[in-house]
Amino acid sequence: MAAYALAADVANQPGILYGIAKVLTEHHANITYIDLIHHPDREPQVYLELSLDEDPDPLCAELEAVPGVSHVQLTPSFSKIYGKRIVIMGGGAQVGQVALGAITEADRHNIRGERISVDTIPLVGEESLASAVRAVVRLPRVRLLVLAGSIMGGDISKAVEEVRAKGLIVISLNMAGSVPDVADLVVSDPVQAGVMAVMAIADTAKFDIVRQQKRRY
Repeated sequence: MAAYALAADVANQPGILYGIAKVLTEHHANITYIDLIHHPDREPQVYLELSLDEDPDPLCAELEAVPGVSHVQLTPSFSKIYGKRIVIMGGGAQVGQVALGAITEADRHNIRGERISVDTIPLVGEESLASAVRAVVRLPRVRLLVLAGSIMGGDISKAVEEVRAKGLIVISLNMAGSVPDVADLVVSDPVQAGVMAVMAIADTAKFDIVRQQKRRY
């Protein structure tokens, strides 16, 4: 089955998702990702990534006939445009330095055909950071988390263990607290941490994060 992505302009009314899902079911389309996009100045959109074993044009035509759907267009998928994601969170200064290394290294791999994007969020406080760590696994396409700060522990460490159990790779700066003890990899230099984060998920790199488990640099 071929992979497609489409965006539908829809009215903000009950039953829209039901109507769209009904058409997709009739065409035996398998939804792999869905997002609702609200715009302040125009109609909301339903964005879908799906696999389909037929030409997508008849499907789009039937979707446009659903009450409340005004326009449907095929679009490149988020995975093709933005690719795999790295999230960096923690103290602003450390986050900025990790991002410097990650963006520089990602550019090198993206020129060679990769698609790696880097997201940052400066945060302080145990509760805020722990909640953010747990939420990362709910974001689409996130492959790796970098924790950049001076001290992290307590509930943040528990959150790290939880997301690692769900398959997320976690790199930590060498900092005070218990987070470095539960991360996959600990790196002292923040720029180098960003570089190694990209290398860990890039198909065009030969860096094996599994072989570096619990190492400190």
